[in-house]
Amino acid sequence: MIKALFYEFGELNVFKNFVIAIMNEGTTVLPKHNDVLRDIADRYFENRPFGYITYRKNSYSVDPLVYIQTSQIENLIGFAVVSKEESKLANLEIEKYFLKKPLASFSSLDDAKDWINSLIESQKG
Repeated sequence: MIKALFYEFGELNVFKNFVIAIMNEGTTVLPKHNDVLRDIADRYFENRPFGYITYRKNSYSVDPLVYIQTSQIENLIGFAVVSKEESKLANLEIEKYFLKKPLASFSSLDDAKDWINSLIESQKG
């Protein structure tokens, strides 16, 4: 891990090729929170692709407009959702309509990391 960042809405862990987000219980993720992701994209992934992994350990909600802004982060190449609980993946079909980036769900964090890394590798070659 490169850096652990803590905010009022949750924790973002920055790695070489991706960010893993763990939102706090009861949080509502709003479009204004995209400023944080844009800052991370600029600071840690300048001029290179990266992925975003949301590790849905806790119950929280997301304003779908967040995904419209997230889609505008040019070097973001994929968005992974990790949860072992089906209920935490329930909104994924709705989220897919708003996010204009590859989106996949996984029950394992390792599988999500592998997917992001494969997306990055496919861009290199």
